[in-house]
Amino acid sequence: MAFYCYIVASKQNGTLYIGSTDCLTTRIGQHKNKTFPGFTAKYGCDRLVWFRIFDTREAAFRCERRMKEWRRSWKILAIQEENPNWRDLYWEVCGVGPPGHVEDFLATLSAPVEGQPHDIDVHADGSRHSPG
Repeated sequence: MAFYCYIVASKQNGTLYIGSTDCLTTRIGQHKNKTFPGFTAKYGCDRLVWFRIFDTREAAFRCERRMKEWRRSWKILAIQEENPNWRDLYWEVCGVGPPGHVEDFLATLSAPVEGQPHDIDVHADGSRHSPG
């Protein structure tokens, strides 16, 4: 099992939040959906701009605590060294690609499957349902 230390931002050079988790995609999804009230929801920190993978929960937590003590300039330098354009890495971690490609991805889900009727409903999770 993997554990993560991550930074989410409100925008490039915006408000930063550092956290740790054992499921990066779920946790960032919670930030994006503002599932829990708090700092990230209040300040709009939902863009995954940096993360590290660890073998243990304790190592990820130590990274989080250590980075929270850093100066802001050090945090920004860490982000810019690996993600100079402050791309939202969430989409790539989910295997979907950047936000501009989400519509293309969803369009492939709604394309008819060979050998099946064309009137198939495609749900948000990608599952398909043929009416009747």
